[in-house]
Amino acid sequence: MIGIPTGQPGQKTIMSYVGLCAEFPSLSWLAKNPEAALKGIRKLVEEVIKDMNNEGEVAPEPIACRHYSGKFMVRVPPQVHQKLAIQAAESGVSLNRLASSKLSQ
Repeated sequence: MIGIPTGQPGQKTIMSYVGLCAEFPSLSWLAKNPEAALKGIRKLVEEVIKDMNNEGEVAPEPIACRHYSGKFMVRVPPQVHQKLAIQAAESGVSLNRLASSKLSQ
């Protein structure tokens, strides 16, 4: 949920909230409060999925339901790699364990 100021220049600024869905990045729902934005985007996604099913299209798998291996590659500048390797050695842990710890914070 994202809160954004809206309104015309010279008019009172109103805080609006945008409901988003990661699986459907082109969809959004603007509302005056977070609850309405969430309700709106859920209803919109439900309608889009119904339309997709009616047209024989496959809806994207929810991100939370996907299988994750626990592995991914991160590219960093050599200086960052060196700094992390030194920190890991000084802490007596592997570079992987240090990176995992930092990423989970």
